[in-house]
Amino acid sequence: MNALVGEDLSIITSKAQTTRHRIFGIMNGKDFQIVYSDTPGILDPQYQLQQNMMGFVNASLEDADAILYVTDIYETFEETEVEQRIKNSGIPVIFLLNKVDQAKGSQAEDKIDYFKTVIDARHYLAISALEKINLEEVMNCLLDLMPEHAPYFPQEDLTDRSERFFASEIVREKIFMNYKKEVPYSTEVVITEFFEEESIIRLRAEIYVERQSQKGIIIGQGGAALKKVGIAARVDLEKFFNKQIHLETFVKVEKDWRKKDQSLKKFGY
Repeated sequence: MNALVGEDLSIITSKAQTTRHRIFGIMNGKDFQIVYSDTPGILDPQYQLQQNMMGFVNASLEDADAILYVTDIYETFEETEVEQRIKNSGIPVIFLLNKVDQAKGSQAEDKIDYFKTVIDARHYLAISALEKINLEEVMNCLLDLMPEHAPYFPQEDLTDRSERFFASEIVREKIFMNYKKEVPYSTEVVITEFFEEESIIRLRAEIYVERQSQKGIIIGQGGAALKKVGIAARVDLEKFFNKQIHLETFVKVEKDWRKKDQSLKKFGY
């Protein structure tokens, strides 16, 4: 979605299941408006947070005019309940095979031939979001499928999400990039203070983990690990908001928050 909209609205890391929410990215042209609905990746839920994440995916199918089914040259197909819903939805599908800039030999062609046997799509396109390969063709296919309708959002809107949301996502992205194994998946970030002045934004970010041992890992020896996250987050926050950023980070424990409805509701799931 970032490549298609031209703005970094969804965080990206090398780890799977980084995206947890449904995020709208709004693209306005001379005579069109396309609203992209970026969702978590499809999975078989193992705990309540993942169940709620799949709820965002299912909700996106209820109002979609087209589905961009995105995978990459390294992925294989394992059908889930969501894929069954896509098959039975009657919504036209555009299949996108990403990361073709990394393909060797006939790897991309072979992958598309394989996915043609398991995914019924109107179009099968080999793309690279990073190198912007074939994105114009994606746009052409989408515009052909879009119904005529008045725009849903004002022309100047880029997304439906708040500034606090994007600040929390930038901090969470740095956690995914700086910690290993299960720790990033056990964290949630909440911006509890957001004060914008003429030349600076002052933020307070609370990082929640599930266990006391994870709190120690996030902070690191002498606070070094948390400081590294804060420095990296400030760089991207200043790019995003185009202002100086003062960021304070605090780590708290919310025991087993990924499995508790009350905690998930508190964190916007």
